[in-house]
Amino acid sequence: MTVTGLCRKVGMTSQNYYKQRTSRERRAVDEGLVVELVKQERRCQPRIGGRKLLRLLEGDLAEADVELGRDRLFEVLRNHGLLLEPLPKAPRTTNSKHSLPVFRNLVQELETTEPNQVWVSDITYVRIEGGFVFLSLIMDRHSRKIVGYHCGDTLEATGCIKAMENALADLSDGSKPIHHSDRGCQYCCHDFVELLHDHGLLISMTEQNHCYENAHAERVNGILKQEYGLRMTFRDLQQTRRAVDQAVWLYNNRRPHTSLGLRFPAEVHRQAA
Repeated sequence: MTVTGLCRKVGMTSQNYYKQRTSRERRAVDEGLVVELVKQERRCQPRIGGRKLLRLLEGDLAEADVELGRDRLFEVLRNHGLLLEPLPKAPRTTNSKHSLPVFRNLVQELETTEPNQVWVSDITYVRIEGGFVFLSLIMDRHSRKIVGYHCGDTLEATGCIKAMENALADLSDGSKPIHHSDRGCQYCCHDFVELLHDHGLLISMTEQNHCYENAHAERVNGILKQEYGLRMTFRDLQQTRRAVDQAVWLYNNRRPHTSLGLRFPAEVHRQAA
């Protein structure tokens, strides 16, 4: 049957037929571009979700004159098997059964208004062949930027101290953030406490519901593992450190945060500070 005959059968003009076909072809082309852009971004950030993808891709889509809303993006992701599957939660370990001095929670009701008011810290493990290494992280609670970190092969306080020294090196003059953590022995030990006191930082710790009271720090640990590949088993400490460097850079500079209006932590930290 000819196009003209088909149009007569369904009560459509030839002009409308070709217009709709052009629209369908344009939609298919647009969808193909979106899929390629998503796959490209997922090579760096395999666990980046739909809303954040929309923020990351908006420049490329605008340049290509592609209009795409959130519902349409999720439809494309679903059609091409690109929706994320949920991951199991990672176990947490904290040794808070010790006789070292502890401190009260100073930040539970505190609302931050700018960076470098509150830093939160936590430690997580990363699996390597034959064992584990340990990642100490310090995050600014307002900007969500990771301001200091260290990956080492011991759970002793040296990792936390090196992460703190890393953060302090970039701290602007006059800033005195409150340091908040759980009651792990690494944060209560004399060397770590002395380092904070020497730089005029107040010390805050969880008191009862340790996971809830340090949720910001534990959340960033989970993001690095689930979204940036730190759940995998690495060959050795050196390979792990390279992966951690890349994960932290991507998190700080390429991961939009809902709580930041889909801006990037490094951007918010730099502009506000």
